[in-house]
Amino acid sequence: MTTVEQATEIVLAESKDYGTESIYFENALGRVLAEDLKADRDLPPYNRVTMDGIAISFAAFENGIRSFKIIATQAAGETTFEVNHPSECIEIMTGAALPSTTDTVIRYEDLEIKDGIATVQTEAVSKGQSIHLKGIDKSKGDLVAAANQLITPALISMAASVGKSDLLVKQLPKVVIISSGDEVVNIDEMPNAFQIRRSNNYTIKAALQQYCINAEMIHIPDDPVITKQEIKKCLQQYDVIILSGGVSEGKFDYIPKALEENAVKKLFHKVQQRPGKPFWFGKHENGVLVFAFPGNPVSTFMCLRRYFCVWLEQSLGIAKQKMFAALEEDFVFTPALQYFLQVKLNVNDKGQLLAKPVAGNGSGDFANLLDTDAFMELPLEQNNFTKGEVFRVWPFAVNGQW
Repeated sequence: MTTVEQATEIVLAESKDYGTESIYFENALGRVLAEDLKADRDLPPYNRVTMDGIAISFAAFENGIRSFKIIATQAAGETTFEVNHPSECIEIMTGAALPSTTDTVIRYEDLEIKDGIATVQTEAVSKGQSIHLKGIDKSKGDLVAAANQLITPALISMAASVGKSDLLVKQLPKVVIISSGDEVVNIDEMPNAFQIRRSNNYTIKAALQQYCINAEMIHIPDDPVITKQEIKKCLQQYDVIILSGGVSEGKFDYIPKALEENAVKKLFHKVQQRPGKPFWFGKHENGVLVFAFPGNPVSTFMCLRRYFCVWLEQSLGIAKQKMFAALEEDFVFTPALQYFLQVKLNVNDKGQLLAKPVAGNGSGDFANLLDTDAFMELPLEQNNFTKGEVFRVWPFAVNGQW
């Protein structure tokens, strides 16, 4: 049977660059930047005032002048005014460009203003205070954002600052989610006593939306002919097919045979893990990848997070730091399988990330996912796991938050 490490290696070997596309920067949040962004001018582009107050020449203050005549008031966005005498000042607002004949700003809180005269009430004045100097952040032509990073609100702000209205981003694969089984019905239907509502496909779709992928969804009945036909169509229309259910060894599990009949090469079937042991992975001759997950909800979700998301991140060039946590209590698992334990993460007062095991009712207990926020990967060569031991965790959310 394929080990988790072997399965991971096989899946990641099929990582693929799907190219790039240019999109409007306001629509780029969550996408992966595919170009370096450079400053089109100095940042800030002028000596920018950072406090409301008066602008003076520090030399005048050094020479003992404490009262300054206000000769003009300058707001942000206005042309600068200039002082002509050391005893003059400009009343100036935050964000305004500093007049070239001044070099220091004294805030209102340290002034007394009466009859157009501003008198300094403190001796704690230093040259250049309350000024954000031109080019101190970045010079024209400097790199402000490197390629191969997730586009965040901060990066959107930077793109706007450097006048980059269109951004080159990594192209996303076209994905279809196929659910199967006569036991599942639409969410707006009332199931019979022997049926359930479809949910796995919506789970997968929601998870992919974290990567800005808007996957399409198809449901096929337990019919071998229809199964083969639908998979054949999808192999011509999509880059990736994700299936949920029908990959075990039941009489109505037609997926593996249908994939084989459609010339999809099996790269592995069954992984030495729980949940998700029946996981099937393959590749069509035209390059389409097939991730066929078991139908149990927890199995589907674990395989999606542990394999598909990791493959997608590598394909898009997203670098993620591994996350580890310490077990909050002892745990025992005896089968010779790599176990993905559902845990609740929290941080103690020492800054340590802890993982508390949450008991469930097997791989079909999708309600238990609501009480947990990560899988902890426990090695198959170990059976007893002691409080305080550290293992890798796979958070359910993929955007840097739990």
